[in-house]
Amino acid sequence: MTQTILFDPLLPWSVIWAIGGVTLATLLLGVWKGLSGWALRAMAALVLLAALSGPVHQSEDRAPFSDIVIVAEDQTASQQLRDRPGQMAGARSQLKAALAARPGTEVRWVTVADGEGAEGTRLMTAVTQALADEPRARVAGIIALSDGQVHDADLPVHLPAPMHLLLTGREDDWDRRLIVRNAPGFAIIGEPVKLTLRIEDQGAVPSEGGFAELAVSVAGGPPQRFTLPVGVDFELPMVLQHGGRNVIQFSVPEEPGELTARNNAALVQINGVRDRLRVLLVSGEPHAGGRTWRNLLKSDSAVDLVHFTILRPPEKQDGVPVEELSLIAFPTRELFLEKIEDFDLIIFDRYKRRGILPAVYLDNVANYAMNGGAVLVAAGPDFASADSIYRSPLSLILPAEPSARVLEQAFRPAITDLGQQHPVTSGLEGETDWGRWLRQIELRAPEGHVLMSGAGERPLLVLNRVGEGRVALLASDHAWLWSRGYEGGGPQLELLRRLAHWMMKEPELEEEALWAETSGQQMRILRRSLSHRIGPVTVTNPDGSTVGLALRQTAPGLWEARYEGPEQGLYRLQEGQANAVAGLGPAAPKEFEETIATDTLLAPVLAPLRGGVLRLEDGLPVLRNVRAGRPASGRGWIGLTPRDAYETLSVSQGPLLPGWLALLLASFFIVAAWLREGQR
Repeated sequence: MTQTILFDPLLPWSVIWAIGGVTLATLLLGVWKGLSGWALRAMAALVLLAALSGPVHQSEDRAPFSDIVIVAEDQTASQQLRDRPGQMAGARSQLKAALAARPGTEVRWVTVADGEGAEGTRLMTAVTQALADEPRARVAGIIALSDGQVHDADLPVHLPAPMHLLLTGREDDWDRRLIVRNAPGFAIIGEPVKLTLRIEDQGAVPSEGGFAELAVSVAGGPPQRFTLPVGVDFELPMVLQHGGRNVIQFSVPEEPGELTARNNAALVQINGVRDRLRVLLVSGEPHAGGRTWRNLLKSDSAVDLVHFTILRPPEKQDGVPVEELSLIAFPTRELFLEKIEDFDLIIFDRYKRRGILPAVYLDNVANYAMNGGAVLVAAGPDFASADSIYRSPLSLILPAEPSARVLEQAFRPAITDLGQQHPVTSGLEGETDWGRWLRQIELRAPEGHVLMSGAGERPLLVLNRVGEGRVALLASDHAWLWSRGYEGGGPQLELLRRLAHWMMKEPELEEEALWAETSGQQMRILRRSLSHRIGPVTVTNPDGSTVGLALRQTAPGLWEARYEGPEQGLYRLQEGQANAVAGLGPAAPKEFEETIATDTLLAPVLAPLRGGVLRLEDGLPVLRNVRAGRPASGRGWIGLTPRDAYETLSVSQGPLLPGWLALLLASFFIVAAWLREGQR
């Protein structure tokens, strides 16, 4: 039961104060004049003023509330290092006992788990959510069990009570980490791109400075090793060799005594893009399809086209002086000898031997293909003639031999069974509605892959690998009919794009490929192959454990499986001779960027209410009660602020000075003052 006195004035307080002021002035005048009854009159005035203020006696029946203590346990990945789990378990049990021994205390345990993606430790977010669920007037304190590596410490939070940090880890902890400061998301193939890296030691390092060995692995290949200084930024130039995603892993070896090796590696994924596709188009003679090839290539702004065409063959004699045929001489020597390696693709469109390009030039083209270049031949009747380019040094790289027979008949191009699996021709839509072609060159002894067939199921499109390069042979010069819409046309542009990308060795068009598409902690594993049977894919997790996954066929030549990665990092995939790497999140997650226990990040949060930081390696601190505004921590102890919150069950009120009593007392003092003055 709680007793209080309240006031319910009969008049506004301003009026009461005014009356009091007039009364006081009158009494002072009476004292100055020496009136004998001024004291009694003063008592009468006080009684009347007290009656006007309306004093009320209030009695409350209260039920006290218990204090609430919020304990936030950091259970993120960095808290699993070395002996920190043991420290957390011991602190948890001791803290439970200490809080249970404190009378009138309720405990709210909050677990802080790993954040999604790269969020890291969201301890202050968890504390804010816990405070939102509790009445702030009952919160006596907040205790955080953590290593202090909090990634949302700048979150604006108004704490109702002191917050304390019980720090895990040890003062002699040290760690080495690899930092990638600058890594672009895109880079041009074949041009150097610079990445800025740093090897850094943190904590109680046994010896400052020194050197460390850096291993660089591209797409899971054998690593290249460099010896670099510790604590110094350095630039590492990289050159991407193919388009699409390039996964690059950097790592340094684990040192004895360091806290963890999880941040000794960094994973960078860079998309390789081509600046421009440089194409050399060699046309043997003007024909209807020649302009179509030129228009297709010129329509793409990413293509640099050099068109070498023979407008006037040597055997043509029309009396026109040679000096009037062209303003400048065509730089054949420069193109076919000196700068041939600058081209990404060379196309021969109905070209035949006429003595204009010497055999040494064509031999150079063959060497260009063997050394990694790409050659596409669109064959016409000239390919079956005695002057065919097959009867030149190019025969070393061409995937089929002409039989000298030209088929002048209509046929509809069709995709072969192998072509249904090959990425160049698989999925080309509307095959039954394609327009017919009217001429085909008969081929024999094709080597490589026959993806399309023509008249009488004869080979129409043949692809082959020669040395390090690639060659394609199209046994017809009537592909241009599709671009003209003849009988509905066909996918000439898409077919040419895929052919060019396959010859450019783009990963997306490799016929034997293994890759993974990642989303969060899941990956979709895809395997493309021309084989009819595929074995299970072996997934090697970042910790070295392996998992075998069976693949299911989803399309001709395409198999897939799905896998949930248990942790962030670099995963290696292998099926037969195909290998790939995939990264789920960064190789060194945010939790392992900074691993040394520290109070620096949370110091601005603890300071306003004078909370403390104590290391668990020194033992669990003693709990004390402290008043609000007083220091809330000291050597070996932390303070909780008793809130004394309560619930009011009932309230009763009554007048402290009834009206009849006030009137009786005032009358008594007035009559007494009158009698006193009358006696004098």
